[in-house]
Amino acid sequence: MHIGTKGDYGVRALIDLALYSGDRPVQRAEIARRQHIPESYLDHLLGQLRRDGFIRSTRGPGGGHRLTRPAEEFCLLHILESLEGSLAPMPCLEDNEGAGEPHSVCAQQWIWREIYDDMCARLAAVSLADLAARERERMCGATLSYAI
Repeated sequence: MHIGTKGDYGVRALIDLALYSGDRPVQRAEIARRQHIPESYLDHLLGQLRRDGFIRSTRGPGGGHRLTRPAEEFCLLHILESLEGSLAPMPCLEDNEGAGEPHSVCAQQWIWREIYDDMCARLAAVSLADLAARERERMCGATLSYAI
């Protein structure tokens, strides 16, 4: 599995919204500045996250973006699948039913299935709130600097 720029930036944008949206929408420029994401690329990602039901956007003065549900209700697995597509490490693990293509069989499918299932379970166990809490801890640790 390889998480590309789209997945990385998209998760960072959602973490930013979890941290900063509180009682007001967060503007794209704020997210881009804090997360070091080009605004044009972020605009594309926010559109996809909106279409997939993670965020809602408000136009005009005082507008911006916010999560559609509490951060605890979003898991990392669904976020990454939305942004990156299938996370399966081998094509033989992808669900092609209904696509008119038979499942391909590979000799090592059993081990990749176990790894994929473990990975999905782990990613499903991590919420956006968990990621935001870790980021908050990291930011507090970075700002606290003691010198002797």
